[in-house]
Amino acid sequence: MCDMRVVLSTWGSRGDVEPVVALAVRLRELGAEVRVCAPPDQEFVALLARVGLPLVPLGPTVRSVVAGEKPPSAEAAFRLAPELVAARFDTLTAAAEGCDALLATGLMPAGARSVAEKLGIPYVLACFHTLGLPSSRFPPPMRPGGPSPREETDLKVLWEQDAQRVNKLYREAENRHRAAIGLPPVDNVRDYVFTDRPWLAADPNLVPWRDMTDLDLVQTGAWILPDERPLPDELETFLEAGAPPVYVGFGSMAMRTATDPARVAIEAIRAHGRRVLLARGWADLAPIDDRDDCFLVGEVNQQALFGRVAAVVHHGGAGTTTTAALAGAPQLVVPQIADQPYWAARVAELGIGAAHDGPTPTLDSLSAALTTALTPETRARARAVAATIRTDGATVAAHMLLDAADRERPPASA
Repeated sequence: MCDMRVVLSTWGSRGDVEPVVALAVRLRELGAEVRVCAPPDQEFVALLARVGLPLVPLGPTVRSVVAGEKPPSAEAAFRLAPELVAARFDTLTAAAEGCDALLATGLMPAGARSVAEKLGIPYVLACFHTLGLPSSRFPPPMRPGGPSPREETDLKVLWEQDAQRVNKLYREAENRHRAAIGLPPVDNVRDYVFTDRPWLAADPNLVPWRDMTDLDLVQTGAWILPDERPLPDELETFLEAGAPPVYVGFGSMAMRTATDPARVAIEAIRAHGRRVLLARGWADLAPIDDRDDCFLVGEVNQQALFGRVAAVVHHGGAGTTTTAALAGAPQLVVPQIADQPYWAARVAELGIGAAHDGPTPTLDSLSAALTTALTPETRARARAVAATIRTDGATVAAHMLLDAADRERPPASA
């Protein structure tokens, strides 16, 4: 048993929080004391309570920011950025007092490394994909305040502009709080936050990162939280009542660009002669009629469920993609934002499913993509790839973090 104390920090959707919880559980199993700082959404509070860990609230709820009637604006991003920086300086400084290491992930965690620097403890930046990491081969993602469409084609210039846009969002707040604790200013917030060797918490088969970034990543494998919860009795009854249904769920995506996504999905799936398993999610999906071939679920054990469905239609979050891949379930990815187009393309490239063309499904477009996802060849390929997915990522990362903390720990006094 070790006597290490570690702080893990994240801000973002379920896909940014659940992997951190998986790492926290593994660290605790190795004897470390763990504090998890995360947005105070009720589902994240419940998630941590499920594993017996308290949530240290950090920043506003994610749902209050992303699930309103309108999508977040550039102005909202410029309000949120300094709010999150201030929250990290306040929350992490208190949470990390007396700790041996700090790991941060989620939405650009500006402020976290500064807290670790002030406390003199190791800092690790972890990511779940390579989007946004400097690259000489791929352009940066669009950020608030950036040009659209891109007028510049030189990648070096684009990445310099990306760093400047991150600075516009975060640098004033970062350096103001650094000055308050006696630290010098940071010139390039993006590169300071990322460090030279971020950790990539993604499966090597799903994210072969070589050539995707110029940074020297440390790939741990995905951080998967084991889920032993049984499926609800009513869901079991539905699953046993007929052929495997097609699951549809878009997680924390509000699906604002789609017109009646539940109806589109249900009718497309029915056109293939399949039953429908609808996940409510933040898009608030609901059945369109009272036919018994459609069943609605809320929070559910996807690890237990995905191996029993004909296909998984989803938004392309890192967590959902990995869970479906591990279950050997064919996928149809309807990407909305950020890294989701990458996951859609990767699913198609691996032959384990289909990538929908764009974020707005129609009856015809979704039905066509389902034709690919539901072939026997796709299912066979999905099952073959499932056997290659690693499940030890959280263990690898936990040992690495404790080793880093131990190396930097001052010797015990005589």
